[in-house]
Amino acid sequence: MKKVNIGVMGATGAVGQEMIKVLGERNFPVGELRCLASARSEGKVLSTPFGDVTVQRTCETAFDGLDIVLGASENDIAMAMAPHIKAAGAVFVDNSSAFRMDPEVPLVVPEINPEDVEWNKGIISNPNCSTIITVVAVNAINKLSPIKAMYASTYQATSGAGAAGPVEMYDESEKILAARAAGGKGNSYGAEIEPKVFQHQIAYNVIPQIGGFGENLYTSEEMKLQNEGRKIMHLPEMNVSCTCVRVPVERSHAISVNVITEEKLDLDDVRKAIAEAPGAKLYDDRENKLYPMPIVTSNQDIVYVGRIRRDLVCENGINLWCCGDQVRKGAATNAVQIAELLLK
Repeated sequence: MKKVNIGVMGATGAVGQEMIKVLGERNFPVGELRCLASARSEGKVLSTPFGDVTVQRTCETAFDGLDIVLGASENDIAMAMAPHIKAAGAVFVDNSSAFRMDPEVPLVVPEINPEDVEWNKGIISNPNCSTIITVVAVNAINKLSPIKAMYASTYQATSGAGAAGPVEMYDESEKILAARAAGGKGNSYGAEIEPKVFQHQIAYNVIPQIGGFGENLYTSEEMKLQNEGRKIMHLPEMNVSCTCVRVPVERSHAISVNVITEEKLDLDDVRKAIAEAPGAKLYDDRENKLYPMPIVTSNQDIVYVGRIRRDLVCENGINLWCCGDQVRKGAATNAVQIAELLLK
């Protein structure tokens, strides 16, 4: 297979590092790997599956000779660099939210809408992590009968806020345990907790806010499942009511989903469809207490689906619980899979 020159923008961050790792795992035909990051990382040497690579500074001229650029940078950097990536003749597969709702930019989950890659104009967006995990889990149901609406609650790991998220969780936990051992009383046993990454203490707590609140009282993170889900699944009328919660878990997001379809579905048909769906794994054995959990689904690329049952309120509703690694399938692996589609 012809070798492809790949750039990874944000190469020193958690998602960028995972992208490089996944490229190696999937034997992507990399010719040159160009690692790009901010000026403070310039000159750093990264050990990669393709040899040691010296980090270059992300700038307007950094993309010459590249075929594909995988973006793991913030929105402002993605928007500033996108014109230069396109001018260099490369395709930009971007993990930020900058272009997701742009009608001129495909928003792709390869197991669901790979054909949308074909109409790209130099930019392809990677969806939000919870959106990817959820739509991979429910797409098989949508094929049995179109989805009209979904109710969802996400339980999102601390690493979804970046590498500093788990560090803050563990630091807080150590302080609380030390305060408890010293006989402290009250909330957190009197430990002095000063959150920086999250709005409140995350250790031994859950926070029902991810993103800023909009005029409709939903957060920006909560609206992504509806807005992005409509675009990916080609369901422009689908409504989604979502609550996003940060939980004290290091890695892998979990989502509780109530799917309402046009027709009433048989549970056995639903289970069979999910078991056969690409990217999904039926993990639903009540007798043996098997159901998706973060400790089961971390550090791999499959979305596990379980707790499948009929809704007790809506006749056409199906309830399920799904879980997937938000750093891999929810970000890095999905981007590399999009790049693989470009090779075809």
